Amino acid sequence: MRRWVEPEETKKVLRLAFPLILSNLTQPVLIATDTILAGHQHSAAVMGGMSVGGIFFSTIFWSFGFLRMATTGLVAQAYGARDGRAQSLHAARALLLALGFGTAILLMQQPLITLALHFLGGSAEVEAQALVYCHVLIWSAPAVLANYAVLGVLLGRQRARSALVLQAAMQVVNLSVAIWLVVARHGGIAGIATGTLAAEWAGTVVGLALIAHTLAEHSLPWRAILHGPDLLHLFTLNRDIFLRTLCLVAAFAWFTRRGAASGDAVLAANAILLSFQTIAAYGLDGFANATEALTGAAIGAGDRARFVAVLRASTICAGLTAIAFTLFFAGAGGWMIALYSDQAAVRAEALRYLPWLAMLPIIAVWGYQCDGVFIGATRARDLRDSMMISLTGFLAGSIVLSRWWGNDGLWFSFLCFMALRGLTLAVRLPRLVRSLHDAPQQS
Repeated sequence: MRRWVEPEETKKVLRLAFPLILSNLTQPVLIATDTILAGHQHSAAVMGGMSVGGIFFSTIFWSFGFLRMATTGLVAQAYGARDGRAQSLHAARALLLALGFGTAILLMQQPLITLALHFLGGSAEVEAQALVYCHVLIWSAPAVLANYAVLGVLLGRQRARSALVLQAAMQVVNLSVAIWLVVARHGGIAGIATGTLAAEWAGTVVGLALIAHTLAEHSLPWRAILHGPDLLHLFTLNRDIFLRTLCLVAAFAWFTRRGAASGDAVLAANAILLSFQTIAAYGLDGFANATEALTGAAIGAGDRARFVAVLRASTICAGLTAIAFTLFFAGAGGWMIALYSDQAAVRAEALRYLPWLAMLPIIAVWGYQCDGVFIGATRARDLRDSMMISLTGFLAGSIVLSRWWGNDGLWFSFLCFMALRGLTLAVRLPRLVRSLHDAPQQS
């Protein structure tokens, strides 16, 4: 008889999650480095410009997050079924898509940047800084998308340590280049963007080396890579995850736009607090990523009991970690704000809205966990529908509440958005578990 929480499954979750947490937390190190460098420039417009530019790239790049998520789910299920050839095919298709989409972004860069900056708003000085940032960093597009595909393969194959090596290499390059260009060469926002650009391309080189064996392990003729039914399934899966991710980045873009209407100081303060949220999100995503890989493998192996055991173990671990993040932000948030900016107006605004940020981890963690389950199960339609409902609630709430309570109303609406993400997937979870009950067991 199985226990409610299996110690062995908990150990598997922790062995996989800890390297992934460290790997994920290197991402906010990159963001924090850029934010700190921007926060100590001559005006708040530099940080505001980087915030606006960052939202642009989040909108563009996160829209292609299906290259990571779909690849993780498909490779994890093939890994659980011990189908090495399918893993190689999924990896090759993901990299081809990354190359194609990355090239398309470069070709369309001018209208994309112009439209995005017009929509996001901000003062003339903020827009000028954002324009410089965008024109440099746009050349990282193929590398960023290729790194998504590589990371999906590594997660699906449960190679957490390799993912950590990849992210660590990127951060070393980013820190070295950005600090040299900004501090030593006074490169300003262009130097910040160049550091990130160099890091992404370095990551692509390291990442391709890490998955070279997976790609070369089996013969991959073009007719197999371009097999019609498999491509149709991949298209459907990617389409739904794309729509889901588009809703997510739309929520962050709307948050930035509404904050910009309150002035440069509020925009910069929100950017600082969102960078804290990113730290928590990447940390908690370590458990969500572990959930993707382990539940996907359980589904591929046809093992419903293991699926349930992984879900319980990872959710408990993630919940405890979320509580720790909330306590940390509540206690150390003021010190972190001072570290991020030396401008009194920005610090004052960030401290005012810090309590909203402190509550965010324990509200958002359930959505992250449910995302991990449904990505591992490749249930993209459920992910899409859930995010559409959540975005609709956020837009409606923010329009009404920000008129009454200003930026406080905007933050409250954002917390409701995160809560809806978890609730709308949680109600679908029993149906998913029931569907696995009848899955044929493999010997």
